[in-house]
Amino acid sequence: MEMERKSRAEGDVISKINEKYPKMSKSHKAIAAYITNHYEQAVFMTAAKLGETVGSSESTVVRFAAGLGYDGYPDFQKALEEWVKDKLNSVQKIGVKYGKSTQSEILTSVLKADIEKLQHTMDHLDGVSFETAVDIILEASTLYIVGIRSCEPLADFLCFYLNMIRGNVVLLRTTSTSEMFEQMIRIGEKDAIIGISFPRYSMRTLKAMEFANDRNAKVVAITDSVHSPMNLYSSCNLFARSDMVSIVDSLVAPLSLINALVVALCLKRPEDVKHNLEELEQVWNNYQVYLNDEINFIDEEPMLDYPLMKEKSERGSGG
Repeated sequence: MEMERKSRAEGDVISKINEKYPKMSKSHKAIAAYITNHYEQAVFMTAAKLGETVGSSESTVVRFAAGLGYDGYPDFQKALEEWVKDKLNSVQKIGVKYGKSTQSEILTSVLKADIEKLQHTMDHLDGVSFETAVDIILEASTLYIVGIRSCEPLADFLCFYLNMIRGNVVLLRTTSTSEMFEQMIRIGEKDAIIGISFPRYSMRTLKAMEFANDRNAKVVAITDSVHSPMNLYSSCNLFARSDMVSIVDSLVAPLSLINALVVALCLKRPEDVKHNLEELEQVWNNYQVYLNDEINFIDEEPMLDYPLMKEKSERGSGG
């Protein structure tokens, strides 16, 4: 078992980068960030070209490779190439697994896999960490939320409901690390950040959490396991199983975890939630926000043509 674990770690260049990232120098972190976010390009680069791209030297790139345990840059590049090939072969793997299955069999197989992930998440839930996360979210002066790529819908969902429970929630939307820092430049010790990331982990999310940790803010990680690099800078870790069912990430268990967070927060602040919802309902009514957007049923009649019906009724009563 130990030999298997060692072999797997040795063959996974991205895991090595994530593991050693916290102790890297500034220049090595820049190389690590570029490789993680642009591995498709980095795999074809010479050490000199990679150094030039990240504003460093060829010798620094060579030392970076050696620091990861490789016998020179060519050895590192070969490991990166193998990792990229493995990622690109995902579609072929799905073809082998599901190629001869009927549509209903595929549906059943995927649903069963998601159920297993939910069960695993339940079995390994840390109640203390969950309660700590709830307290951190409620007590933070400003709460930042970051989720990149496939985790962006999770961040959106969490932000939407937290805005109903408390104020000062900032969803970090960005296409670059520098833009992310610009949005969270005022983060401090009274604030908190929730970082959401699952394999393949986001270096931008990790950097945002590192920056928040350096500013003494509370850091909550929603990720997949104790081996996730997202735990490096977090003071509270929430784990949800999120293996890939196919070429897409399964977000079922993480979303359920976030649902549980929202429910727990509502129960902690029922009066605040009630007050916020009453205010929202008043705004909706005053500005007729929903009349042209959603179908509501009153006396089993849809409100799609409510303004027209109201106008006819008023004309009838006045005539």
